[in-house]
Amino acid sequence: MPGQGLTLFHSPRTRSFGALVLLEELGAPYALEVLDMGKDEQLAPAYRAVNPMGKVPALRDGEAIVTEQVAIFLHLADRFPAANLAPPIGDPQRGPYLRWMVFYAAAFEPALIDKARGVDPGKRAMSTYGEYDTVIDTLADALAKGPYLLGERLTAADILWGTAFGWTLAFKLVPERPVFVDYARRINERPVVARARAKDEELVAAQKA
Repeated sequence: MPGQGLTLFHSPRTRSFGALVLLEELGAPYALEVLDMGKDEQLAPAYRAVNPMGKVPALRDGEAIVTEQVAIFLHLADRFPAANLAPPIGDPQRGPYLRWMVFYAAAFEPALIDKARGVDPGKRAMSTYGEYDTVIDTLADALAKGPYLLGERLTAADILWGTAFGWTLAFKLVPERPVFVDYARRINERPVVARARAKDEELVAAQKA
């Protein structure tokens, strides 16, 4: 059956929270393999055999290993088509959907990290994103057409971006523009997010214990 053998390698209060939310949104059966980053378990040889980069999330789907957050989102959304969170191949919105998925990893996070560290992106031809302000303005323009990135259609891209705006706004890594705040609230008020957050907090408590 679809989803049989799904295991999410997860550490609470990290970027992998978004993948946890997506699994809940999809209604997919899954198991959790929880890593304690406070003990550097993500760097242990057993996990490095899963993801040599020592990052979460990672996903095991049967015999397949999927790493990188965006790849996991793309894989899961296509894996469970009944949830209707990914426009299928041939759908006119498939291209825009892929655009915003890849934009997250190719432009948004690199721009954010450089901005937070005070690092100049250097020559435009050598930068994956150009300028931070352009990245932010591009996102604002896309979300202004809302309520979701593809207009009226909620997709896995919104789970990715909505959960990301939750923490990037909290840490003041993006400006508190109303369009971002409203979008983050719209996604993070979904019941599945509360359910995933409750699981995350249970894991935090268990690790502290």
